Amino acid sequence: MTNKTQLKLSAANIRKMALEAIHSAKSGHPGGSLSAADILAYLYMSEMNIDPKNPKDPNRDRFVLSKGHAAPGLYAALAERGFIPKEDIKTFRHAESYLQGHPDMKGVPGVDMSTGSLGQGISAACGIALAGKLDNKDYRVFTILGDGECEEGQVWEAAMFAAHYKLDNLTAFLDFNGLQIDGDITKVMNPTPFDKKFEAFNWNVICIDDGHDFDKIADAVNAAKACKGKPTIIIANTVKGKGVSYMENQAGWHGNAPSDEQYEQAIKELDQYIESLGGAC
Repeated sequence: MTNKTQLKLSAANIRKMALEAIHSAKSGHPGGSLSAADILAYLYMSEMNIDPKNPKDPNRDRFVLSKGHAAPGLYAALAERGFIPKEDIKTFRHAESYLQGHPDMKGVPGVDMSTGSLGQGISAACGIALAGKLDNKDYRVFTILGDGECEEGQVWEAAMFAAHYKLDNLTAFLDFNGLQIDGDITKVMNPTPFDKKFEAFNWNVICIDDGHDFDKIADAVNAAKACKGKPTIIIANTVKGKGVSYMENQAGWHGNAPSDEQYEQAIKELDQYIESLGGAC
């Protein structure tokens, strides 16, 4: 595993770049990008078999961002890993940019599936995993679901499909931050209990109480790889807006861009955290 301090620094850089993208565009989704940053950092910097110099390597591991509105976090992870130039992050959602509001597999190196309509990403990830099985390939498929996304019926159709075809090369993360654009997920259209539901669909279920703890993320991924005959869901309890004090646990930051002053405060907080880890801002 990559050094844990290095992973923390990468996650902080992902958060900074995601905020830079959203602030530059004056549009985007900071809350869910920040809550998933540690999972993205672990997958891209430590776990997945990927090569920025060969993004279409047929033997690479695949990643699908099912909650496609968290594209700023994905683009930041791709930049941190070397797939795209970091300076391009500030072109996010600009008319001439290849970095638009949802991931585009045709235009962005390292993006394995275009996503945006919730529920479709997990479905595509299932298809990619089945293709790997049929082709006798060793690659693994990872995906990140939003908790509010699990209100979509298509998620559960995909869950049934993955279990039926015994897709043990598929690992899904559930970014369980408890909030969606309209507020508390349990008050909008309660999709819980996630563990019992995925168990009923015959998935291997792993719950981690802190989806920002790299040791727990690593242990969960290793357990997923050891499980045979079933797909795995890692239900990761996270904090929406993690890393920026005024954004944490605030549904209002699901899809709003920070002002200049708010952006400066957020970057200051993240820079102070980076300095505390011994990194350079």
